[in-house]
Amino acid sequence: MKKLIASFAFIAALAPAFAMAADHDMHAGHGAMHSEAAQAALVDGLVKKVDKAAGKITVSHDALPNGMPAMTMAFKVKDASWLDKVKDGQKIRFTSDNINGAMTIVRLELPK
Repeated sequence: MKKLIASFAFIAALAPAFAMAADHDMHAGHGAMHSEAAQAALVDGLVKKVDKAAGKITVSHDALPNGMPAMTMAFKVKDASWLDKVKDGQKIRFTSDNINGAMTIVRLELPK
């Protein structure tokens, strides 16, 4: 009986963590990407504008893994040095994540 009570106590202690995980997953359909972005598939894009002052790159991109359709939009960049490596009209491959409410390029590759 003590083992049964201990098992129930253990499960009850974990319940809030399971509830938070379920709530977290509910947001995936709202265009928010999370830490999985670093491992997500790269998306093809075309640089339309580099705005160094704002720390953003405007990219015409294919559909994103989070369900966002193909479109042109401005992304912040995780690494400001990337702003010096890309140019208007350049093809890129990237992964993005929602960081503090802003879609941010977290991985960038320049095709050869």
